[in-house]
Amino acid sequence: MKRKSSNRIAVFITAFLFFTGLKIYSQNQGVEVITQLMMKQEAAWNKGDIDGFMEHYWKSDSLKFIGKSGITYGWQKTYDNYRKNYPDTKTMGKLQFQLMSMEQLSPTAVYIIGSWHLERENPVGGHFTLLWKKLNGKWVIVADHTS
Repeated sequence: MKRKSSNRIAVFITAFLFFTGLKIYSQNQGVEVITQLMMKQEAAWNKGDIDGFMEHYWKSDSLKFIGKSGITYGWQKTYDNYRKNYPDTKTMGKLQFQLMSMEQLSPTAVYIIGSWHLERENPVGGHFTLLWKKLNGKWVIVADHTS
């Protein structure tokens, strides 16, 4: 009887560890994917490709971009502001992100804190917080606060 009880406990512990491991893996998976997407964003920016940079923003009127001028709602308005404020590759400079904190809030939400730096004639930089969500199988930025 004691042996059956020990086997049940072993099976329970094994199952618990397996499912806990799956949960940790799936949560870290979002962080890994988003790290790669942000590297693609950085590369697109550095080629002067605002369209490629904006590919990872949610194409919705509900996108929120918060900057020094306040809050902008919507993908198109955010895109238009980038085009207006960065009309050429000289103004865009070379972008470098530094990811300081990445937290998987759920299997479909990741919160990021980081810094950005533009190397150009007049260098500029600051910090950002991003909320990424997995919508329709694709990771997108739904809120961006950059200062």
